[in-house]
Parts: sequence; C-alpha cells; structure tokens
Amino acid sequence: MIRGKMNSRKPPVKPLPETKEPEARKLKELGLAVIRTEAGAVKDLERQINADFVHACEYMLHCQGRIVVTGMGKSGHIGNKIAATLASTGSPAFFMHPGEASHGDLGMITTGDVVLALSNSGETAEIITILPIIKRLGVPLISMTGNTDSTLSREADVSIDVSVSREACPLGLAPTASTTAALAMGDALAVALLETRGFTELDFARSHPGGSLGRKLLLHVGDIMHKGSKIPQVSEQATISQALMEMTAKGLGMTAVVDEEQRISGVFTDGDLRRTLDRGVDLRSTPVTEVMTRGGVTIQSRSLAAEALKLMEDNKISGLLVIDDGKNLIGALNMHDLLRAGVV
Repeated sequence: MIRGKMNSRKPPVKPLPETKEPEARKLKELGLAVIRTEAGAVKDLERQINADFVHACEYMLHCQGRIVVTGMGKSGHIGNKIAATLASTGSPAFFMHPGEASHGDLGMITTGDVVLALSNSGETAEIITILPIIKRLGVPLISMTGNTDSTLSREADVSIDVSVSREACPLGLAPTASTTAALAMGDALAVALLETRGFTELDFARSHPGGSLGRKLLLHVGDIMHKGSKIPQVSEQATISQALMEMTAKGLGMTAVVDEEQRISGVFTDGDLRRTLDRGVDLRSTPVTEVMTRGGVTIQSRSLAAEALKLMEDNKISGLLVIDDGKNLIGALNMHDLLRAGVV
C-alpha cells in the first residue's frame, strides 16, 4: 500500500482580533501593577536580612551533609529552584517532596544534613506531619514562611520571614508576590554562601560542563587540537609549493616548518603566501624557510582553549601550533576548531 505524503504545509494561523486601545491600555496597567507589587515585596525583604538570615547561612556553611529543601505546591516549585541554585553554586542540596517523605523519602535525610522548609502559611499539612521525624533526627531546621506565628516557624531552629503585604493576584488567592519573595530570599542565601565559600568561576564551570562557561573554563587545547598525521608540517628543505600542498591537504590555513628533531623553525600561513605572491617569488624552487614567519605563536596542550582564543585575538592570527615542554610540535588548531567547540 502506497501512502500519500503528509502535507508539510502548516495551516494558516487565525488572525487575532484587533485589540481596542482601552483594552490594550488596561492590559498594560494590569501587568505594571503586578510588577510593581512584586518589586515592592522583594524590596521589603531588605529588613529580613538580619540575624536570622545570618544564622541560617551559618547552619548551611557548617553542614557536613546536604541541604534538603522541601515545600508543597507552589512553595515546592520555588524550593526546587532554590535547591538547584544552591547545588550549582557550591552548596550540595536536593529537593525532597514532603508528600513523598511520609512514604519513605525521609530516608534521604542523614544526621549531617540541614533542612530548609518552605511554606507561606507555615501550616502545610504535609510538612507539619514530618516535623517530629526531622526533630528526632536532630538536624537543623530552617523555615521560610510568610507567618512567623505558624507551627513551622515556631518549630524551626531559624525562621526567615518572607511575608508580603499583599499578593499581586487581585483576588489574593494565587501565590504571586509571596513566591517571588521566597525565590529572592533563596537566591540571597545561595549567593551569600557562594561568596563566603570563595566559590570561583572554575568551580561553577565544573558543575556546568555543558554550558558555555564550562566549555571556556574546562576545555583544554589538547582536547580539540589536530594530532598525528593531521598536523600540517613540512621540513626545512621543503619548497613553497610543497608547503602550499600541505596547507591545502590539512585545511588549517597554515603549516609548521620543523627541523630534523621536530622542533618548530617557523610557520607558513595564508598571509605569508599572499605576501610571497606579491613579491613574484618562484613557488617551485624557493625554500619555504625564506618566506615563513620565524618561530610563530605557539601554545601548550594543557593550556585552556580560552587562552588559545586570547592568543589568536591578541596576535590577530587564526591558527596556533601546539608544543610540548621540549618545544616539539605535537598539534595544531585554528579558529574554526574553537568555534566548533563552543569556546568562541
């Protein structure tokens, strides 16, 4: 049975009805009102960066295990993000769902951990249920609530107040300003810990090897350079024509010129070729050593790929030769290699 080809054309998009100016103005005003309300909620947190905030940071800094973040519903979503931020900035952390905790997940908590519990009301049933177990384990409990008179706040070793005067939701029902405030306070904790631990860009890159910063800070020249038979190189006895054939075959826009011991005498590049052609030199008979750039810019394989990029930019060149400690040629790379690796 021969099946017909599916129509790859997308159906036409139904045009939106034109929004009248009064309606458009109202939509903008509603959006601005939310932004202003939530910005005010975050601004009000400044007075909560107090002794309780400091004590919470101290518990986390001295944590021998991990920071276990828990929260239900929208607080759970915020808690998940806080745990991820902590973990990626040098404070080992994970999220534990309080509903699942009563069915075995409490086993995730060990005696060296710290628990950070989020609840806007401070009375979330799933969290209150597991409080006795947390207390029995003897682990520090930090609460982040919008009600300092709540059960969770009273039972915590440290309670951080993230209350807001009102939600951005006009009904006062959907968590909006309150979740924004909790998220901002979580970021404040994470960054305070990051700075205190002396967490560096390199540390961040190690936990983000797939990101652009990870590629820049963790990738070494040896990881991306051309090796062995892929290295463009000719002997000092080679003619310009032979050097040009090697450059064409290897496709890096250059070739190394090496002595009998594989040490670099110089480099012959596309730029050298253009200057040579301007002089009307005989390509078949002239030794490449007469027109090459002596020495050339080199780098070692253990250098960061980001360093190779800077060398190329500083010297206004598009390729580098790679040498070992004995200054012997062991590799080559160009700007295209750095582009493919995501360093640029």
